[in-house]
Order: sequence, then C-alpha cells, then structure tokens
Amino acid sequence: MHIHTLEQWHHSHDFSVDQNHAERNTKIVMLLTALTMVVEIVAGTIFGSMALLADGWHMTTHVAAFGVTIFAYQYARSNASNPQYTFGTGKVSVLGGFASAVALAVIAFVMGLESLGRFFQPHTILFNEAIRVAVIGLVVNVTSAFLLQDHHHHEHEDDHNHHDHNLRAAYVHVLADALTSIFAIIALFAGKFLGWVWIDAAMGFIGAAVIAKWSYGLVHHTGLILLDGAIDKQTKLAVVNAIEEDADNRVTDLHIWYVGQHHLAATISLVTHYPQTSEYYKNLLKDIPSLAHVSVEVNHCHGEPCVDIHRT
Repeated sequence: MHIHTLEQWHHSHDFSVDQNHAERNTKIVMLLTALTMVVEIVAGTIFGSMALLADGWHMTTHVAAFGVTIFAYQYARSNASNPQYTFGTGKVSVLGGFASAVALAVIAFVMGLESLGRFFQPHTILFNEAIRVAVIGLVVNVTSAFLLQDHHHHEHEDDHNHHDHNLRAAYVHVLADALTSIFAIIALFAGKFLGWVWIDAAMGFIGAAVIAKWSYGLVHHTGLILLDGAIDKQTKLAVVNAIEEDADNRVTDLHIWYVGQHHLAATISLVTHYPQTSEYYKNLLKDIPSLAHVSVEVNHCHGEPCVDIHRT
C-alpha cells in the first residue's frame, strides 16, 4: 500500500512523443534524398554545373537533418525512463538540431567559396544532361514534401496540441530545397539559351545563402532551448494571472524553461493568506499548454489579507 502511494506521487519525465509514423516517413524521405544527393553532386561535377552542385550539397543538409531526427526519435524513446536524465530526453532532438546547424554553416561556407571561384574561372557546362538531373531532383523534393505533409495532416487530426515542430521545419526546408532545384533549372536554361553562364554561379550563392540563413535560425532557436533561455512573456503572464486571480495569491518567484521541444517546466514560489496544497495551484495552470512539469512552493503570509475569499 505504501509503495502504491509513492508511485502515485511520482512525476513522469517522459517528454517524448510517439512519432512512429513520422519516423517511418522520414526514413523514406532520407533514402530518396540521399540517392538524389549523390546523383546531383556527381552529375554537377561531371557536367560542370555549380547550380546542380549547390542543389546536391543542399540535399546533404536534409540527409544530415533527417538522420539526426531518426536518431533522436530512437534514442529519446529508448532512454525516456533513464534516471540519469533529470528531466527526461526531451532535448535530444534539440541537441541534434544544434549539431546539424553547425554542419550546415560549414557546407554553406564551402558552397560560397566554390561559387566565387566559378565566377572567375567558369567551367564548361553540359546543359542538357545537367537539366535532366535537376528535374529529377525537383521531383524527389516534391515527393518528399508530400510524404512529410501527409504526416503533418495526420498529426493535426490526432492531436492539435502536440505538433512535431522539428518535422514541420523539415517539411518547410524540403519546400525550400524544391525552390533551390527550380533556381538550378532556371540557371541552366538561362545558360543554355541566353549564354548567361555567370547565373549558374549566382544560383550557387543563393543556395549557400538559403542554407546559411536556415543554419543561423536553427542555432538561435535550439541554442535558446539548450541553455534554458527565457520563454515568451505571454506564457509567463498567463501563469502569473492564473495564480494571482485566485484568492490573494502573489507570485514572488517564477522560472519557466523548455525540457523538450514542446514541453515546459516551471518552478513557482507564491505567498498567500489562504494556503492550499501544491496540487491546487497546479490545477489552476491546467489550461496553459506545454506545461509538463510544475513545482510549487507555497508560503503562508501572516497579517490581514488583501482579499476576503469568504465574502458573498
């Protein structure tokens, strides 16, 4: 009986979400992307197209990102109950995203240098062959987008409040890659029919810029979560209002941070003339999304209360 009581009060630190459908589709997309990546890089090198090479290198960002995503799903799932992780494994995918962002920055830098070299030393381009490969890359990108979009709609129907934002970002990034493929095709056609060979290198710069921008945004977002950065003021205000609108409670100390991509932890210290159990105050916060782990410290304030909760 005593053991049952302890289990009843135990906090779960499993902040992972069942993403079997997402994991399966991600594996398919990663395989398609990896095959197309190899074909585009080899073809871009042989046919002399920097735009095609840029698109191929851009696809490596996807392969790396999808690989990290799959690893994160599996690692987080297998270690969800591991006591070595104080707040569970919710940040595994965030850490993976940060590592991928660093790799993306390196790729963008290399692409930029290669494109710069092509401006001063243009290479001979076999336009017809390069165009065919670029079109194949575009088809793969569109197919991948549909696969990830299918999961997004399925997830939306099942649970509106637990989106896999990391996978949604991958979906948007695949669309961006499709746009890069379109740029490559445009550059190749412009070079073939208008003689604008320089536009091929220009599209390489555009591809590098897209990757660099995505890398910067990912570093900023994941870094904030990994370093327990402050969350938005709206969520903090919602927590304070939910507690202070009840009786004469006053929040004296508040810390809220991410323990996973979609889960928040909070420690709250409050003072009141009418102290209740910690569960009472946690229940006041039940309508605030993403709050998964809440600790409440209740301090009894002596003296005359500011609000008489017994008056009618």
